[in-house]
Amino acid sequence: MGKITFYEDRGFQGRHFECSSDHPNLQPYLSRCGSIRVDSGCWMLYERPNFQGPQYFLRRGDYPDHQQWMGLSDSVGSCRLIPHAGSHRIRLYEREDYRGQMGELTEDCSSLQDRFHFPQIHSCSVLEGCWVLYEMPSYRGRQYLLRPGDYRRYHDWGAMDARVGSLRRATDFY
Repeated sequence: MGKITFYEDRGFQGRHFECSSDHPNLQPYLSRCGSIRVDSGCWMLYERPNFQGPQYFLRRGDYPDHQQWMGLSDSVGSCRLIPHAGSHRIRLYEREDYRGQMGELTEDCSSLQDRFHFPQIHSCSVLEGCWVLYEMPSYRGRQYLLRPGDYRRYHDWGAMDARVGSLRRATDFY
């Protein structure tokens, strides 16, 4: 169960919309999103409706302006509640179609380059749990939600290139 509240203005002011499940189109309820309060659960926000555009991972807490969730603007078009998982496991491959060197993770990794020495990640398989992939080390840059399943190429998770810097389990705790 999750609960997230979107506010049109910064500092939790103005018109607001409360949500407890996936919502493919927030635009009828809010013209912009100036702040967010996450009461429970983990959420992925998308700048455009239908779970499209840049993504932002949020855990329980207060986000008084879009910079707090690393947003490029105050636009939030849709949101997805990330299901809770007891365990997490992902396999990363340096080449497309699960070729080349393979590395497996069950914990967060702030630098995939330091851990595996792969120049890039071209494919992966999420075996358990949901993960948030970041294009830069230390959980910075563009974010991508990876749900259980196979990603034969980086395009499958929505990336424009194979640059992957860090990876974090989508959980309520660090």
